Amino acid sequence: ALPEPLRASVTFDNGGEFARHHRLAEELSLPTYFCDPHRPWQKGGIENAIGRMRRYLPSTTDLQAIPTDGVETVMRQYNESPRKILGYRTPAEVFKDFISVALQT
Repeated sequence: ALPEPLRASVTFDNGGEFARHHRLAEELSLPTYFCDPHRPWQKGGIENAIGRMRRYLPSTTDLQAIPTDGVETVMRQYNESPRKILGYRTPAEVFKDFISVALQT
């Protein structure tokens, strides 16, 4: 649902869950990239994001056992959690502002 002018590329970790990355390139004309092996920090913020998500979903969690509304709850908590780096604003607030500015140009 992200407006096309705001889609530049997507960078993935080297996991099997991204085996169909080529569909993004084909269906959305969206270039896809991968981190170098054993260098997940090349995907901006991934290590921090994983650490934050582990607050709600420990590494022993069976992700397939979580209902869709449970995943949506965790995503909402994650995106509505203020960050010092964002001036104590939430990622959702910053993203909303970014989109409104980007679409005005």
